[in-house]
Parts: sequence; structure tokens; C-alpha cells
Amino acid sequence: MLTLALSKGRIFDDTLPLLARAGITVAEDPESTRKLILPTNRADLRVVLVRASDVPTYVRYGGADFGVAGLDVLLEADATLGGDGMYRPVDLGIARCRLSVATPQGFDYAHAVRQGSRLRVATKYVHLAREHFAAKGVHVDLVKLYGSMELAPLIGLADAIVDLVSSGGTLRANGLVEVEPIMDISARLIVNQAAFKTKTAALKPLVDGLREASNNIPISA
Repeated sequence: MLTLALSKGRIFDDTLPLLARAGITVAEDPESTRKLILPTNRADLRVVLVRASDVPTYVRYGGADFGVAGLDVLLEADATLGGDGMYRPVDLGIARCRLSVATPQGFDYAHAVRQGSRLRVATKYVHLAREHFAAKGVHVDLVKLYGSMELAPLIGLADAIVDLVSSGGTLRANGLVEVEPIMDISARLIVNQAAFKTKTAALKPLVDGLREASNNIPISA
């Protein structure tokens, strides 16, 4: 039995068409069931639903043979868990967005950086944010939050946030503006190293199928 770790939401929705192109369908809709383990049309493959931030942990420690996770999640996990135990054979090209710095409208971020001001930054990407600001020589106090990041500057908890940005609509709705992109993000296929060695015959065709499917994604996706 092979186990694929996915998270609900955009990753799951964007992965389904790739799975379909590789001949795999998930038998149940995660939004209409409380089940955390979903069967597929293949008797030897199941899907487990976990938090996005937990996908690398499940794959790294063998709770899942492979999974799909955003580059942001993987890099942040590497800082705490280390990079061993997983292969990252495919950039699936889905769930595209960017990790950026955002501030309230009217806050002169460029001036604050030039003046060497110490900024308070709210983010759940503590390690990525620390590396970014350290490379720029900007002094920051990081406030770790797990959600509703846009709220932090609005109530004076932070001067800025570091978060994922797609269309920017959520930022605009909350009076924030994107002031500095940090990196482009997309979802990656990750594979447990031990599983790839012991289950090569079963795993490799799936990896190859997902790679081929991702290469056929329309440019606009």
C-alpha cells in the first residue's frame, strides 16, 4: 500500500487534475467527509489528509510514502527538521504564489529600511523571514502567528508581515500593500527516500506520471 499525503484546500484542488492525468482519482471529496484517509481508484494507493505544515513531517518520517507541499512549507521545515529523508523530484508548477513583505498603506517601508529602523514583523515563516532580513541587514523582531496575518499591522502588533500573496485581494481588503517580493512559490512532489528505494517498482511510475502531468499544465495555470 502506498500513501500520498495532501493538505485540504488549494494544494488538494490543484493536485487532483494532475492525479487524474496520471490515471488516479480520489474516491471521496474531503469537504463532504470527516475521513482523514481516502481511498483511490487504485487498491494499492490511499490519500491521507494532514495540515499543510505537517506534510513534510509525514513524508520524512515514513507516515506517507510521498506527498505534495509548497516550497514555503518545505524550506521552513528544513530549518527545523533538516533536509534529510526526502527527495524532491518534481516541481509540479501548481499552487503558484509568492512570499512577500506587506505593510499598511502609507507606511514608508523603503525609508524605514534605509534608515536602519528596527521593524516588528508578523509571520508564520520565521526562518525564511529571518534569512531574508538578515541578508538585507535589516533588524527585525519576529512575531510568530499561525493565521490572520493581515490583522497584526492593523492593531499595532507589527509594522509589516511576511506571508503568501497570490492576487493580493486579501491585502487590499485589509488596507495593506505588497512592498517587497521574497521568492516565488509553487508546490513540489516530495518522496520518502527509504520508500523510493524499497518500493521503487510502485512509486517510480507514479512519480513519472505526475512529472509528465505537470509538464502539460497550461502556461496560464
